Amino acid sequence: MTIKRRMFLKGSLAAGTVSAAVSAGLLAPGPVLAAWNKTAFEAKTVEDALQSTGLSDAADSGDIKIKAPDIAENGAVVPVTVSAGMEGVETIAILASGNGVPLTSSYTLGPGADPFVSTRIKMAKTGDVVAVVKAGGQVYMGKKEVKVTIGGCGG
Repeated sequence: MTIKRRMFLKGSLAAGTVSAAVSAGLLAPGPVLAAWNKTAFEAKTVEDALQSTGLSDAADSGDIKIKAPDIAENGAVVPVTVSAGMEGVETIAILASGNGVPLTSSYTLGPGADPFVSTRIKMAKTGDVVAVVKAGGQVYMGKKEVKVTIGGCGG
């Protein structure tokens, strides 16, 4: 019986300590949240989204590999993998040109990180999946068309 009582008292003490720290503002989640570029993620065109992220004037590159299905049966879940065969990749952004809001994700990579991202995106209709990579101060772009049979963004 005393073991259960001890566990109850320890749990109560731990919960009280955590709630006191939260109410004092010591455990606020704000500092650990990712940066949010609201303008880029609300842009209505690919060009506006790229300009808002500082990735405009991209040159086509064969070093960017986009792995996505040729035909997506459901646009709500389209798997996309982007890899870049260049050194010093700083940023990878993925856009869906057929979406009302084309920027689906943007990744900032640290030094020495593999230039590779894998995610699932929503696509409203058939269009290009565009990958934009910033490496060594230069901006590069690759595209792959994906045909969507059932729209994922309200389609």
